[in-house]
Amino acid sequence: MLTLVSGIAWTVVYVEAVRVGLRDRTYAMPVAALALNFAWEATYAVYELRSGLSPQGVVNVVWAGADVLIIWTYLRFGRAELPEFVTRPLFAGWSVLLLVTGFAVQWLFLAHFGVHDATRYSAFLQNLLMSGLFVGLYAARRGPRGQSLVIAVAKWLGTLAPTLLFGVLEGSGFVLGLGVLCSVFDLVYIGLLVRGRAVRSPAGPSR
Repeated sequence: MLTLVSGIAWTVVYVEAVRVGLRDRTYAMPVAALALNFAWEATYAVYELRSGLSPQGVVNVVWAGADVLIIWTYLRFGRAELPEFVTRPLFAGWSVLLLVTGFAVQWLFLAHFGVHDATRYSAFLQNLLMSGLFVGLYAARRGPRGQSLVIAVAKWLGTLAPTLLFGVLEGSGFVLGLGVLCSVFDLVYIGLLVRGRAVRSPAGPSR
């Protein structure tokens, strides 16, 4: 049940991120975390499917495909949010570097920890990074443009479920600690988005 909750919640995150990115003509996921996510899903889709068709392997392929769409929104609209000195070649080079680094990090985790631990440790560490970067994204954009309360809540639930599964039921203190920190940042981010809605509402405070 916890695995199912996580899978559904993260699917909602990806679908909503594509929708919001196209709506607001921007990208709806912090790009460093996006690169790590794409590398994680592509890498472990290959590992899962090497031994035959599996539900997790199929899910990873679907998530990687959704990440490709989010990456496209970043490539299509991301340069407009950068200073003018960032030319197209610089933007392209930076984007390639981020994607290559994402794969390098995942493969380093694999080489050091093995598949079982690497999937968990890298996933929760990059999840914590994403949680912090979402707060930074809200601050950098001075509001919720290109963001969504649906993304924030679904991300929180999608991380909370495996935190309970691996951190509590499987007894991993490391995963539990990272999961708790993710929840702290996710709840801060949710609070920022809720507050932003209240400020924009005609019935809300004017300041």
